[in-house]
Amino acid sequence: MSVGIVVFPGSNCDRDVRWALEGCLGLETRFLWHEERDLSGLDAVVLPGGFSYGDYLRCGAIARFAPVLEEVRSFAEAGGPVLGICNGFQVLTEMGLLPGALTRNGRLHFLCEPALLEVNPGPCRWLQGYGEKERISLPIAHGEGRFQVGAEDLKALEEHGQVALRYAANPNGSVGDVAGLCNRAGNVLGLMPHPERACDPVLGGIDGSRLLQSLLS
Repeated sequence: MSVGIVVFPGSNCDRDVRWALEGCLGLETRFLWHEERDLSGLDAVVLPGGFSYGDYLRCGAIARFAPVLEEVRSFAEAGGPVLGICNGFQVLTEMGLLPGALTRNGRLHFLCEPALLEVNPGPCRWLQGYGEKERISLPIAHGEGRFQVGAEDLKALEEHGQVALRYAANPNGSVGDVAGLCNRAGNVLGLMPHPERACDPVLGGIDGSRLLQSLLS
């Protein structure tokens, strides 16, 4: 199995994701520079955290036009597994692969802390290693992680089982306590917490490892 990790100018978690996938799981990875168009041979794609294009305009607003994301869109629409972490989640919403928007945290402060989450796997292929309503802890590190969507849209997301992760104690003001969403097909997941930073018992716990291990099945 080979996993592509998209690298934008300003990405800063691409190497963290590579470390988790290669060092902890033994998977092959390939960095995809934002100007690339070749996804051949890849079985999954990860959009990592960071500050793509410096987060100018707003988070993910410029990244959505990157040439590589035209191919990622086609890959996702064909059923390929796509994971967006933190800034990657923001990019997925800007692309329209996931609904809603990520805005400034409720208290306007950057948050860097562990977050207790409730998992609702539903149709999400990335979360089948977790139990329904299982509670896990993953670190967050964001200034614009407040998920926003209209009341009717939130209701539809809940009805289709797309709210994959919820904050147990909402740190940023996200509507519906949303920490992560999947698409209806279940192959695209976006989340603000960082599973790649929770794959080692010494360096932050292992609650994120099962999410990445889903690639093995």
